Amino acid sequence: MVGYDPKSEVKSISAVEVAVAGSASGFVTRALISPVDVIKIRFQLQIEQLSPRNPLAKYYGILQTAHRIFHEEGLTAFWKGHVPAQLLSVSYGAVQFVTFECLTELVHNATQYNTRNFIVHFVCGGLAACTATMTVQPLDTLRTRFAAQGEPKVYRNLRHAVVTMYQTEGPLTFYRGLTPTIIAIFPYAGLQFSFYNLLQQLYKWVMPPEGMNAGNVKNLVCGSCAGVISKTLTYPFDLFKKRLQVGGFEQARAAFGQVWTYKGLMDCAGQIVREEGPVGLFKGLSPSLLKAALSTGFTFFWYEFFCNLLYALKDTGSTKGQEG
Repeated sequence: MVGYDPKSEVKSISAVEVAVAGSASGFVTRALISPVDVIKIRFQLQIEQLSPRNPLAKYYGILQTAHRIFHEEGLTAFWKGHVPAQLLSVSYGAVQFVTFECLTELVHNATQYNTRNFIVHFVCGGLAACTATMTVQPLDTLRTRFAAQGEPKVYRNLRHAVVTMYQTEGPLTFYRGLTPTIIAIFPYAGLQFSFYNLLQQLYKWVMPPEGMNAGNVKNLVCGSCAGVISKTLTYPFDLFKKRLQVGGFEQARAAFGQVWTYKGLMDCAGQIVREEGPVGLFKGLSPSLLKAALSTGFTFFWYEFFCNLLYALKDTGSTKGQEG
């Protein structure tokens, strides 16, 4: 049901209902995966090698990092930056799914291409994600700043962060890391949507007819697999984005180890390869894959769930109206 399908009865839901389903999906997913996201960001921003053999490494494993964050900062640290993160997820989910549904419907109406085609989903998914990214990039930067800061906190709350960043760094600081984000998000989201569609078709081909009723499990599994594949193929750009987003924020990073500054995307990539080696491009990959599996799986799962729920409520209302 993700993407326009002329054979689907649920295509009758409106763009507003798609936006509601996308927002609700983003909200629930963000609340569930926030702890993994915080750990992933800490890994990505650490200059020192992620190894217990490195005495300067503050973080080196998922469980060790979780234990240390909990011991030093408390349970609420796993939801640092949760307000801007939720604003990000709700807005992103609405814009992305509305754009994707509109683009696939446009392809169906204006071209001869099959809207369930792998390439169609790749292009439409990439364009939808770029549109959503441009819309919510300031919130993503705020979310990263909150998740990255230790104790004592530099920003007391969301308003204080916005005012401080604007006054000290200027309005363009909210779009730090936009270039690698756009470069990475098009193939990443495109692969998410296209592999989700492909895996759904494979599932129908592999599973016997009596197994087709497990639709919710199918959506979760296909979404998780699509997330892992797409994240692995595009991961270094996510690392570049995080490093660039905390530029100008060095004082809050001092407690976590070495702090570097980067002049731009190419300088960031070059310094990482020179100083941290090629493996440095994949720092934080383990929690990122875990997050990708959970977030993509939950996103598609909850989106399909809320679309079906809205359609069912709409159908029930129309049936009662006809009976009345």
